[in-house]
Amino acid sequence: MTTNPPPTMVQPGRIRVLKPGSNPNGAVVYWMFRDQRVKDNWALVHAVDEANKRNAPVAVAFNLFDMFKGANARHLGFMLRGLKHLQASLYNSLHIPFFLFQGEAIETIPKFLIECGASLLVTDFTPLREIRKYKEEICKKVGDSVSVHEVDAHNVVPVWEASSKLEYGARTIRSKINKLLPTYLIDYPTLQSPNQRWAFTPPDIHWDKLIQECLKKGAGVSEIDWCEPGETAALDVLMGNQNGFLTKRLKNYATDRNNPLKPRALSGLSPYLHFGQISAQRCAFEARNVRKVAPEAVDAFLEELIVRRELADNFCYYQPHYDSLMGAWEWARNTLMDHASDKREHLYTREQLEKAQTADQLWNASQLEMVHFGKMHGFMRMYWAKKILEWTNGPEEALAIAIYLNDKYEIDGRDPSGYVGCMWSICGVHDQGWRERPVFGKIRYMNYAGCKRKFNVDAYIAYVKRLVVETKKRKAEAGLSSGRDKETRREA
Repeated sequence: MTTNPPPTMVQPGRIRVLKPGSNPNGAVVYWMFRDQRVKDNWALVHAVDEANKRNAPVAVAFNLFDMFKGANARHLGFMLRGLKHLQASLYNSLHIPFFLFQGEAIETIPKFLIECGASLLVTDFTPLREIRKYKEEICKKVGDSVSVHEVDAHNVVPVWEASSKLEYGARTIRSKINKLLPTYLIDYPTLQSPNQRWAFTPPDIHWDKLIQECLKKGAGVSEIDWCEPGETAALDVLMGNQNGFLTKRLKNYATDRNNPLKPRALSGLSPYLHFGQISAQRCAFEARNVRKVAPEAVDAFLEELIVRRELADNFCYYQPHYDSLMGAWEWARNTLMDHASDKREHLYTREQLEKAQTADQLWNASQLEMVHFGKMHGFMRMYWAKKILEWTNGPEEALAIAIYLNDKYEIDGRDPSGYVGCMWSICGVHDQGWRERPVFGKIRYMNYAGCKRKFNVDAYIAYVKRLVVETKKRKAEAGLSSGRDKETRREA
């Protein structure tokens, strides 16, 4: 049961009180996890605002889950390097300390709240079930004195304000979101240092050692080298003078974004949005400010950034089975099960698919792009997932494999947009029924011939081959350089 939040600097409806508390004066702790940034962060704004009202200090806490949902070197390296920058920025700009914990959040966060005499815990919003369960347990553990507030700093329109129910598709949620944009798509207030300073210094975080330990644990999937982590890098990708999306690449978005041979037509923001290193609201606000330059491109960008992303959060928030066949609409479940035993031209194991060992060179290229580059082009993701449905023993197996591969290799995996992308492709979520055919039933069909009509398939396959060779070469050179550095240090 939630209650209305107290007056605040934060926009109305963005905060929910998960648990009221009886202590009005203690410290405020912001448990950060989905929105890993200092600037343009409504949760941090709310934490500082509440701390000043209580004449109390504020701290940021982050709990490093051990290999959360299969996270590997690709995800952990990017995230931890971003957090290293965040810690310095947080203290230098706002004098707010950053505490890093390892272990189970349901143990570390309540323990920290007791140790610092906190009266309020501010948390990020996420629709994913694991974190929602952690929050429920933490609310039970913190006692009657501590309040718990949840802030949706990830969506432009808070998920519970956009809709109170599971939406059928983009057409049903679009008008609801657009109606609320005048309220929510605004600039952020200027955030000042809290009035009270934290009483004790956090333990030192040995970032380089921690990063190396996590990279070693998750070494099965290597880091990416084309995307620099952190808030500063994210803002540069959005609107930098050299190659920023809004400043240099925007005009081609509307016409080229669905062409896998033109990846630079895309914004390149998805890793930063996933890890919360940039605010979707900031991206939308700045895009709207340059709409006169390229109105079609901006409109298309805002549709993807706001409507489609927030539709994914809506689905995962209101549909508990967001990653299984049970989460599909009844018509889709029925048609898929009706055709589950249809004869397949090819049957591949998960291992064969993971290693790109199929008879379809286009599909293999898309898989290799994801494995080596950490990002598959959005158009190819649809083809890729639908082929998995066509080549496995049934829709349940297909969905499980698609989610496994997506979460393991995509830098923005383990995300509502990823789950909904797989569910759309395989289970018809947010889509409609189409002409019935073998295996797919009434699920939308895609094939090689359709891709050939869209773009130069052979050129895409050649592009990925070059990409893989170049990526392997850079990693080999980086490994050789690292080995030489270690040898030099031993000799010294």
